[in-house]
Amino acid sequence: MKLAVFTKNLSNPAYAAARLGAERAAAPFGAGVRHFVPTTPDDPGQQSALVHEALAWQPDAFVFTPVHPTRVQAAIAAIRAAGIPIFGFVNRMDPGVAVSYAGSSDARLASDVAETLFAHLRGRGRIAIVEGPADSITSQERVQAFEAAARRHPGIEVTTRCSGGYQREPAREAFAALLGGPAQVDAVLAANDIMAIGVLDALQAVGRQAAVVGVNAIPQAIEAIRAGHMLATADFNAMQMCALATECAIRHLRGEAVPADIELPVAIVDRRNAERWNLPYDQRPLLTLKEVTA
Repeated sequence: MKLAVFTKNLSNPAYAAARLGAERAAAPFGAGVRHFVPTTPDDPGQQSALVHEALAWQPDAFVFTPVHPTRVQAAIAAIRAAGIPIFGFVNRMDPGVAVSYAGSSDARLASDVAETLFAHLRGRGRIAIVEGPADSITSQERVQAFEAAARRHPGIEVTTRCSGGYQREPAREAFAALLGGPAQVDAVLAANDIMAIGVLDALQAVGRQAAVVGVNAIPQAIEAIRAGHMLATADFNAMQMCALATECAIRHLRGEAVPADIELPVAIVDRRNAERWNLPYDQRPLLTLKEVTA
């Protein structure tokens, strides 16, 4: 049994975890996994080319998250034309494309982590938002939820924003530029953790402090939370999502029924509970499909 696993980039630790999740889920079944990852982060042309490379390998199933909501549709259509089932994770595809999808509510987790930040600020503060790529559905939904949460608090003002492209160094550079400008910032809502770490880099370089939250619960964020440098993160568990999509693919190929949709609950991680996440990805608990759907 051969599975082609598609993640978006090599730069985001969450996708390294997703790849590990596929391998951990496939191992008990003896299934083979091959990873297909654009070397240019989130590049639709590269992902489309990789789809055709994977088709030549003749996998039994695709475990797939698209890098763009529309610009890889032709490649997805080629998979379907070949009669190979697709199992989605992280980002939804058009209805009917995926046999199963495993994900989490970006809106809910972003809203919850924003409310954690605003409670810490006691409902008053000047906020910067650090966005991911403009075309990223996850970033769009998280930023919209950040903005909606801010509107619920009259004392919270979004004073500035920048884009870090879901990467550490671009986020550091973009936020450093903001710190050199006129906007005043008490706290930061980052659409993912690796950008939050870039924000912390920029703050440390100029001796400034701000309350920072992110999304993903990557090990670097857990370390920063435990050290008191970062306030909180939301556990967007890409490793678990990809593992579940992989297990669904294997069970479907074995003729078993699998759920069409799996939504993981939101968990907020701060200093009170961070020890639960203070593990490398290969040691973090990974639930099986039976445990998640029980």
